[in-house]
Amino acid sequence: MKLSRIIGFFLVAVAASAFAQSDFGNKLSDAALRLINHKVEYDPQYFSIPYPNGDVPAGKGVCTDVVIRAYRKLGIDLQKGVHEDMKANFGLYPKNWGLKTTDKNIDHRRVPNLMKFFSRFGTEKPITTNAGDYAPGDIVAWNLTGSVTHIGIVVNKKSPDGKRYMIVHNIGFGQVMEDVLFEYKIIGHYSYRK
Repeated sequence: MKLSRIIGFFLVAVAASAFAQSDFGNKLSDAALRLINHKVEYDPQYFSIPYPNGDVPAGKGVCTDVVIRAYRKLGIDLQKGVHEDMKANFGLYPKNWGLKTTDKNIDHRRVPNLMKFFSRFGTEKPITTNAGDYAPGDIVAWNLTGSVTHIGIVVNKKSPDGKRYMIVHNIGFGQVMEDVLFEYKIIGHYSYRK
């Protein structure tokens, strides 16, 4: 087989992979955008929820619930994924809460745990100040202050000045779309598709 043919096959495979990722990213973006139509009160309290596919009450939630609900619209249960991986690899996950075992009600609702899960099973992308490096469907995590972390989804709607994609998140005012990509210190940038 000629080298040019091998290179051609390789380029086609790379292009197909990039298209599949962007297609998934747009689907996740659309799922996140559908969430902003639901009125949600910011509520960080602990809830006992069913397992798998459990969710806090529909009118409640925090930033992680935006990510969880968007993925769930695509048939991906982060509650189950995080719980199973934490159960098998508990030592790899942060110990910020002093737990000695997993808790299927809350583990997936903690930003550092989602960051660890996405870094293990997704693609960890570069953290930059270049807006072009952040694509629809990407997950971004921020440090707000001290140990306060936050997470959101890059969506396929541009900022008012057209320079960056918007973010769907919940930082205290419900599930909203805002131009906040570079408002806080970025500590994680991921792409995850099961």
